[in-house]
Amino acid sequence: MQLWEQGLTPASPPWTLDPTLGLELLESMLLARHLDYQAHQLKSDGVGHYTICSTGHEANVVLGRLTRPTDPSLVHYRSCALVLERARQVPDFDAPEAIALSLVAAGTDPVSGGRHKVFGGKPLGILPQTSTIASHLPRALGLAHALELRRKLGLPELGSPDSIVMASFGDASINHSTATGSFNATAWARARQLPLPLLLVCEDNGLGISVAAPAGWTAQRLRSLPEIRYFHAHGSLMEIYQVASEAMQYCRQRRAPAVLHLECRRILGHAGSDVDTNYRQRQEIEEAIALDPVLAQARSLLAADIATASDLIELDSRCGKRAQRAADTALAAPALLAENNMKPLQLDEAALWQRFEPRAEPEPGPEQSLAQGINEILSRGLASDPKMVVFGEDVGRKGGVYGVTKGLREKHGETRVFDTLLDESTILGLALGAAGMGLIPVAEIQYLAYLHNAIDQLRGEAMTLPYFSNGEYANPMMLRIASFGYQRGFGGHFHNDNSFTAIRDIPGLIVMVPVTAEDARELYELAYHLLTRERRVVVALEPIALYHERDIYEKGDGQWLNPRDRSRLHGPLRVYAGPKPQDSSELSPQLVMISYGNGVRMCLRAARQLEQEGTVGVIVIDLRMLIPLPWPALLDELRSTDRILIVDEGRRRGSLSEELLTGLAEAQLAAQSIRRVCSPDELIPLGAAAIHAMLDEASVVRIAREMITSPTADAG
Repeated sequence: MQLWEQGLTPASPPWTLDPTLGLELLESMLLARHLDYQAHQLKSDGVGHYTICSTGHEANVVLGRLTRPTDPSLVHYRSCALVLERARQVPDFDAPEAIALSLVAAGTDPVSGGRHKVFGGKPLGILPQTSTIASHLPRALGLAHALELRRKLGLPELGSPDSIVMASFGDASINHSTATGSFNATAWARARQLPLPLLLVCEDNGLGISVAAPAGWTAQRLRSLPEIRYFHAHGSLMEIYQVASEAMQYCRQRRAPAVLHLECRRILGHAGSDVDTNYRQRQEIEEAIALDPVLAQARSLLAADIATASDLIELDSRCGKRAQRAADTALAAPALLAENNMKPLQLDEAALWQRFEPRAEPEPGPEQSLAQGINEILSRGLASDPKMVVFGEDVGRKGGVYGVTKGLREKHGETRVFDTLLDESTILGLALGAAGMGLIPVAEIQYLAYLHNAIDQLRGEAMTLPYFSNGEYANPMMLRIASFGYQRGFGGHFHNDNSFTAIRDIPGLIVMVPVTAEDARELYELAYHLLTRERRVVVALEPIALYHERDIYEKGDGQWLNPRDRSRLHGPLRVYAGPKPQDSSELSPQLVMISYGNGVRMCLRAARQLEQEGTVGVIVIDLRMLIPLPWPALLDELRSTDRILIVDEGRRRGSLSEELLTGLAEAQLAAQSIRRVCSPDELIPLGAAAIHAMLDEASVVRIAREMITSPTADAG
């Protein structure tokens, strides 16, 4: 149906701003509307995949005119008109064609390469993401913070001196905890006098798919946000343009956050499969159509004698033909090839392992605990790279709950090492924003269990940005997490968390576990390379119980500080050969223990006990890299092994041992016996009972003895 069959009546106030502006805004709105029509037609024809349309939201076109490509933006999924208008500033970017290509998941889509229907692209300064549950707001806050942080660090401007960050979202999203946390963190930052040029735009159509908001709810929530200036825009496009201009200027000049409450009415259903007559009254739908912003702007131009009806009909026809050409191009485009799907996240594992080969043991460093080694390598990074920043809860003034970052703030300044509020989503959002602004963020999560509160910032934001942008964007960042169990005199399930299952299936993530200062120095040098050269996201799980450990066998032996005395390097693996009895000729065929984290020390202690009994010679392998697992070196190490025991402090169900067992079985090793020993599937209590909910040394020794006496293969 042609838009103009609905008729034109001059019921809108005359357009009194620049005539060319008025016509160009209408053109972008019309083009957005026709692309929506094409989306539905493509879906109906069985070749389109996305019909969440912008119909009724086209007043956001003013945001496309008032912002610039130098204003990093994260936009709502009903932002077609905004994107088309922003694209006027980038003549070489064919926005209608890009949008049409995304509708059919074409491999030539210049934004995501056909992986998802997302708005954006680097030329436009719009970061591609889905904005479904306001999950993009922590990143938006981080971008605004990093925009100003670069100035404090004396780094070159990215953009203009008055650049701002804009993030738009639907009214239903303000009820999500992620949005609430981001609003709170924004206000918290302002209460601490931090500059934060962030414009939050709530496109309020009153519906969360089918659920209507209580009357006045959105305005009440947005008005009540402390430290965030409230602007309310509704009515004609001219009025919306003027209010949006004020909000924009406030952010640019004050370097302060604002929220623009943009009221609109959704026309059509939530998406192509949604029949809104099931939950909307006919009168409500008719009112939405009567307030159609496209028709209202056309009437406004008519009333001002800027255009005639025939002018507008011709403009509409031209936009319809442009949308049709874009759709025809999309239909002829090749689809995304399955083999290309993961290219933006693909890791060259062979190249990664080559960074460990060939090599001699690095020059010995000072005898340090794990905490001291981490502190040293972080300090070295801060001193050598002015773009590196270290932050998290308590990492600055206090120096970390476990003293790992002690002295870094005093040595490198509070701009480089700083405290955040207690909100893991915000901490990760700050890291994402800092990475997006060319900084090198090293963020800390205080305990592994707390990561679960914010896991979507890793899964749904950090790892999807390169995926959705076809590799154009990346957010290289390092996340340090105080991890695992076995704390003495302190615990409970939040502070003794032995499971990192939630991050094991996030494609593209790299996970490492240092257990000694030597390992930390080497692995964190690798992490720096991965951040700065490969633009990867790296997670380091740091065993809390080993932060200040110095001994292995007896108190005061100091043997944990010098792993090179008892080990050799094989690629990324550290291989420990435990102390042997004097007469090793009588030992049974070798037993190899594979572990990581606290399990490494546990294995070394168990190995000595077994060897002192004269039963078996034991090799202990510290994996050090958990994602990806270093299979080439590991299988090479195990080729002639008779017995393999996987020692995994994680819970039996969902632990790393499952992947290891499967991989060893697939490798068809000649070992007589392969088993695993894990922690039970229990939560960890606070008191003495905690030891029974975690893997213990006695269990390792017991299972090892069983393997030595039984020749039967056992997959645990």
